[in-house]
Amino acid sequence: MIEGGCLCGGIRYQYDGEIDEISICHCSQCRKAQGSAFAAVSPVATERLRILAGADLLREYRSSPDKVRAFCATCGSPIYSALDQRPEVRRLRLGTVDTPFTCANAFHIYTGSKASWWDCDDGLPRFAERKP
Repeated sequence: MIEGGCLCGGIRYQYDGEIDEISICHCSQCRKAQGSAFAAVSPVATERLRILAGADLLREYRSSPDKVRAFCATCGSPIYSALDQRPEVRRLRLGTVDTPFTCANAFHIYTGSKASWWDCDDGLPRFAERKP
């Protein structure tokens, strides 16, 4: 069981499952949305992700025609993103997870557009665009 929430504590969630993939995305949209060099995300099953508190604080921003990014209206913490064509999956922002976990399946994507000031040479697999 994974638990987490936003910076202000208004949104709390629970995921009935494990984190079994960490995608470290370096695309320009993720960098801007996170305010950092990358976003660390994991695909999770929508049906097993429950908002325990603060559902009224969740706001969605359509960052591209087929994708929404959900965040806290109070503190701005990004919680997840979702593609229209994959309603069964949310891409959980791992910086909001409170439960300790480990995951051996981690990789970098969109390194072709990574921040020039960040070196992601940590030994993890790297893909210039999406993982094949």
